[in-house]
Amino acid sequence: MKDLATPARKPLRSPEKVMRLRRMGAAFPTRLSFLPTLLRRLAVEGSQVTRPVWQMSPDGFGHATYQVGLGGHDYTLVAVSTDLPADQRTDRVIATAWDTTYVLYDGIPDAAEIARIVAAAPRQEAARYTARDLVLSRANKSVRLFDHAVSALKAGRQPDPAKIRETGYLMRTTAVYGNGKFGIADRAHIADRPGMSGPFMAEMLTVWLIRGFTHDLAEHIAGAPLSRAAKRHLGIGNATGLGMAPFLVNHPLLLDAWMQVRETAIARVRAIPTLEADQIGRIYDLVTRAAGHLAGWEVPDTIAAKRIATMRAEWPVFAGTLTPEMMTGPDPIDRIITQSAQFSVDTQELIAALLLERFGDLIDGLTDCMATPFVPVLDPTMTCADLAALIAQDWDWACATDYDCTEGCARFWYVSEAKLEPRLGNRHTEEGADLESPLDIARRVKALAGDLPDDATPLGRFLADHPAHRAAARRVQTLARHPYAEIRDNLIGADCLPIDILRCKLAFFGAAKFDPKSDRWTRITLCQGAPLFDELATADDWWLPVTTF
Repeated sequence: MKDLATPARKPLRSPEKVMRLRRMGAAFPTRLSFLPTLLRRLAVEGSQVTRPVWQMSPDGFGHATYQVGLGGHDYTLVAVSTDLPADQRTDRVIATAWDTTYVLYDGIPDAAEIARIVAAAPRQEAARYTARDLVLSRANKSVRLFDHAVSALKAGRQPDPAKIRETGYLMRTTAVYGNGKFGIADRAHIADRPGMSGPFMAEMLTVWLIRGFTHDLAEHIAGAPLSRAAKRHLGIGNATGLGMAPFLVNHPLLLDAWMQVRETAIARVRAIPTLEADQIGRIYDLVTRAAGHLAGWEVPDTIAAKRIATMRAEWPVFAGTLTPEMMTGPDPIDRIITQSAQFSVDTQELIAALLLERFGDLIDGLTDCMATPFVPVLDPTMTCADLAALIAQDWDWACATDYDCTEGCARFWYVSEAKLEPRLGNRHTEEGADLESPLDIARRVKALAGDLPDDATPLGRFLADHPAHRAAARRVQTLARHPYAEIRDNLIGADCLPIDILRCKLAFFGAAKFDPKSDRWTRITLCQGAPLFDELATADDWWLPVTTF
């Protein structure tokens, strides 16, 4: 990882605090999130999106292409719209047909390549792809809002703002696949390219282009344009479940990189000695915007609704603490974040995200450190005594848990044979624990600690006799070097909420308006408020957008 020590910064928040599931599940998008980072890059380069192909029937079935330049390379989204019977429309992973399907292509495809993709994309993973195909995706219409928008436009009206606020998107993706899945290009194919080196950049570009396509499709069918205000607030929905949850566990160095960047950014802005008048005004504006965002954030989930209600109640109190004396005094941001400890974890994290927004010149360069080419490695020359010392230093939270009691090992992770997706089972009432996926990191480290001799035996010799502890030993060594690499909670405990893992990752994508449907899957909105294709000049100001129409 690149040196993050300059410029001046306060101490980073401790991983013991930051890496607990409850706080991870309170994450908000920031200007460091992947989608805002991508759009700022497009804006800096003066990128332009063109639509060279539009072959659509009057009722909106056919295909289109969208081209954009980034970092000296051309990329093309091929979008395919099909006539999907209502009884086949489902967001479940086992679906075999969708309203729309997409491929992000490396370069500018000729007619033959377009024809190949148009034939393959609707079949998704059942088709064959090439190294020119970077991302594979599909999306279904939000039928009520899509049909309402088209009907309103045909009648000479704009869609009802209340309905737009309620849903927030015309379509929602059910998958956005990259990194070699189903035969498409590996990430290594584009990882060194300018603008594509950060995590999930190709996927974020795909989502932004799909969002523009959904606007174009509705306007085409209706024969009338959506207002700019409506289009800005119409993002792309997404339904995300347990399939995403193991990612952060299985990629500890990437998790550490993301968290280190965010925490370093917070530490940098906390070190700002005084604020200028325009900075103070900007913070006040963002506080007002966040209040509007909270007011419009309605969810049926009981736990999430209670947390949102708490934030709404606390936000005016927080705003009242931002007095002229506070804002013009020394170390204002450090004092604001310190005093935020009086509020709920959710409000604390919203405050931290807000305070990053004005200081792009100080923190945006950190996004270059979001990706890492490294993977965890095991040092077999370390002595068992030294490894035991690391466990005592970093893993007390894991070793203090009783994994033999019913609550301590209530759940188990596994991969569904039917759907080939991660799932979470009840160890005491369901079969399958014998096929458990190794996400019980804390339990494994405690077991390692119990067998580890506290002497100078080389770790490699110990593991030769106890190979089952190899993965746990590597996790212990990794955490010693990368302090934010581990979720510091029991992932098989009865109180584990996978939705917290999902929200953390999705916030780094740039998602907002989290709408949990259970503790295992959620709907979100991406690109809401993001600049349209011809509005990239505003790419630096769309954090937590609020409808104004």
